[in-house]
Amino acid sequence: MSAVLKELQTSALPGLADIEAAARVVYREFQATPQYRWGLSSQRLGTDCWIKHENHTPVGAFKIRGGLTYFDALKRSHALPAEVISATRGNHGQSIGWAARANGVACTIVVPRGNSLEKNAAMRALGVTLIERGDDFQESREFAMRLAAERGAHMVPSFHADLLSGVSTCWWEFMLAVPQLDVVYVPIGQGSGACSAIAAKLALGRKLRIVGVVSAHATTYADSLAAGRVVEAPVTTQLADGMACRIADPSALDIMAPHIHHIVRVSDDEVAQAMRDLYADTHNVAEGAGAASFAAAMQERAQLKGQVVGTTLCGGNVDSAVFSKVLAPGGV
Repeated sequence: MSAVLKELQTSALPGLADIEAAARVVYREFQATPQYRWGLSSQRLGTDCWIKHENHTPVGAFKIRGGLTYFDALKRSHALPAEVISATRGNHGQSIGWAARANGVACTIVVPRGNSLEKNAAMRALGVTLIERGDDFQESREFAMRLAAERGAHMVPSFHADLLSGVSTCWWEFMLAVPQLDVVYVPIGQGSGACSAIAAKLALGRKLRIVGVVSAHATTYADSLAAGRVVEAPVTTQLADGMACRIADPSALDIMAPHIHHIVRVSDDEVAQAMRDLYADTHNVAEGAGAASFAAAMQERAQLKGQVVGTTLCGGNVDSAVFSKVLAPGGV
């Protein structure tokens, strides 16, 4: 890859001043989330393990950061719409619902049929009008785009520069708080988390490795990065709904390609074990995608000896019935 192309791919990322400005927006709603070196998790991994607790935001996931900065950008450009529409498996929808409510904007969110009952309830509690349509996220997204066009509403994407600036504050906080990090494991859904980790690393001039994590049952990002183009892949994960994407975003791929060290695929069984481990070690609840980074680190623990490892509990919004099955002996 040429230096010119690499520069073009990263130029759209938020820089340090952008991230600091985004932090001021985020901190109007909540303060920086904690990160802890948990003794039992470090013992389990065989090296120092720091966990960033994005499950401690007001919506229980990192996505709220992006929603806040996306709406702040609309407001600053005097472009707040009467209605926004978006698609989600839950956490992005809560983010947009929270920010829309704060700005007096009507919000409609489209979710796939069979979506998390508790995520759906949380979105409705924020004043969201919820529509169930489609068998997966991609079908919901396509319906949401058509609906927005029909209504003349503003379609909020799942990947956008104004979302990245907010999400980058998570990784900026983490890297400032634990400057000795050697490697961070980042779950990939539609790509905002991984691209934001890259933005924070570049903004702070850090040398740490960024390892992407995908569900072994939703491999579009792994397949696309390997092929150098978007490769559609079927989604069969039953547990990591936050990573259940069928078609990778080409803009996210362009940013990731030069900067992701490698990709780890984690199975639902590995994710379930990580959910159990995190609960036993920290007494924090992790949803499937929220446990994926720890699952990936555990998969690679033999090669991490002596390194300082960062993982993120990026969301804790798992349905009670699902979590009870995960915690049951032999359960997923």
